[in-house]
Amino acid sequence: MGKIVAIDGPAGAGKSTVAQLVADRLGFLHLDSGATYRAVAWATVHYGINPGDQLRVEELAGRVRVELKDKRVWVDGMEVTGEIRTQEMSRLASTVSAYPGVRKAMVLIQRQIGLGAEPGAVAEGRDMGTVVFPDIKYKVYLDASIEERARRRQAQLGELGLPAPPLEQLMQEIRIRDHNDSTRQASPLYKAAGAFVLDTTGLSVEQVVDKIVQFVRSV
Repeated sequence: MGKIVAIDGPAGAGKSTVAQLVADRLGFLHLDSGATYRAVAWATVHYGINPGDQLRVEELAGRVRVELKDKRVWVDGMEVTGEIRTQEMSRLASTVSAYPGVRKAMVLIQRQIGLGAEPGAVAEGRDMGTVVFPDIKYKVYLDASIEERARRRQAQLGELGLPAPPLEQLMQEIRIRDHNDSTRQASPLYKAAGAFVLDTTGLSVEQVVDKIVQFVRSV
């Protein structure tokens, strides 16, 4: 088994960008766990399933094929990399990821991807170090102020060529997402014991990447 680095934190803390760069720096696979839940959200729309129908969504998650390869996301053989990054998919992903059956199915997929990666993987999400890979040595928890996270989300949407809502709207959506993620019954968001906690507010992406790489190489 290769080395696994878990990077957890709330929405908009910069996990995806940082994890990809850390993975590139270390020569590891980038395991974007959020993409697996967005993939399930996309699949509910594609297959005409009501996202609020927990039983049908859980059944779908148990049989859908989600793949992460070459920095792209595939669902049942269909590439959905760009389609899963919309605001609608973000909201739907928050809904479906709260279902225990969905999380169980995605945890199995994430473990399979991470454990099979050589020489290692940088896994980012909200429960990588607490649920998916609880026994690993390298655990990081990223955080940032709500305003900073909303600004990053605006920039991310702009880079994807997608319309960006007003800052205050994004801040409110992040507050709701934080509440949902930290209070859900299945795998709530919290800091893993012994995690390297890093507040990224005011730090450049390169500064954050440097700190994480230094942490991994020093432990």
